[in-house]
Amino acid sequence: MPAVAAVAVGVLTTSAMTPSAASAAIRHDTAQQGLNALVAEEGIPAALASVQSRDGRNRTYTAGVGDLATGAAVPRDGQVRVGSNTKTFTAVVVLQLVGEGKISLDAPIDTYLPGVVRGDGIDGRRIKVRHLLQQTSGLPNYSNYLGEDVQHFEPRQLLDIALQHKAEFDPGTRWKYSNTNYVLAGLMVEKVTHRSLAQQIDQRIIQKIGLRHTYFPAPGDATIREPHPTGYYRDSPDAPPRDVTELDPSWAWAAGAMISTNSDLDRFFSELLTGDLLKPAQRAEMRTGTVPAEETFGPGARYGLGLVSKPLSCGGLYWGHGGSYPGYETRGGATVGGRAANVAVSLQLSDEATRGRVDRVVDAALCRR
Repeated sequence: MPAVAAVAVGVLTTSAMTPSAASAAIRHDTAQQGLNALVAEEGIPAALASVQSRDGRNRTYTAGVGDLATGAAVPRDGQVRVGSNTKTFTAVVVLQLVGEGKISLDAPIDTYLPGVVRGDGIDGRRIKVRHLLQQTSGLPNYSNYLGEDVQHFEPRQLLDIALQHKAEFDPGTRWKYSNTNYVLAGLMVEKVTHRSLAQQIDQRIIQKIGLRHTYFPAPGDATIREPHPTGYYRDSPDAPPRDVTELDPSWAWAAGAMISTNSDLDRFFSELLTGDLLKPAQRAEMRTGTVPAEETFGPGARYGLGLVSKPLSCGGLYWGHGGSYPGYETRGGATVGGRAANVAVSLQLSDEATRGRVDRVVDAALCRR
């Protein structure tokens, strides 16, 4: 395996700059240093970041190599599989439909998918739409039962896998992360709109705010359209990384299938907090009534309706989600003050300590003034 070396890109010098320009240079240099450390100290092949300032200006950074076999450069602001950031896109569509009076957050999901959700301790007449988006439904996580041989799945097949297992707890009594919640949310969107979830996300979000490098892959499409770093997976900490870039994303669907770039995620989360993607009432719903989610998202994290809040070391919060997908890991979000930062690495991370280091790169980028 070729040696992985940190490659500094876009580093600025502070000499002969105005005070404001020098401050910006220090902030962005912090992001670069964070990426370099991830590559050099964690053995990550490639790391990418995008930092958006309050005035909407965006800087992108890379470190490492884009392909271990060829030594190709990391594409600046390259596309990656953004995994569970997809959940926020799905939640936004559901909340838009709430704002249009087509869905009620406090209605049982049986209202929209009658008779579909039944199992051992599972009853769609007792699970509210809100429970799905908030991850408090108690539904078992189908991805825990897929095994190693991931194939093509239809959304209903994913739900059927989950329904073969017992409920984790009574709806609304606890929080536990389950991809099944968002498969159901996606099925509900399709039932209510009579359109595919991919079409709804494209029309209602991607086209509306101009995300030029974001899309929901078509069924069976295992490729990534635009320049991207090769995605790797390790079967064990000591195993060599293997290329898993091309993988049918149907197993993740509404819970994690989307492809995007860090700069597009910056824009998405910024627009979600301050733009008109949602009406004020639904935007408030997304961020109020959050529940502790530290077991999945780290110290101080709380889960709203498809949106995670995390404390900043400099005070305040940022809002985002993050995603873990074979080949890629993404972390980041935005503040209500207009700053945003997202980081992606080309290796799915299984070590919580390393995930924490990626989180700290985001924190450092958002806290530097």
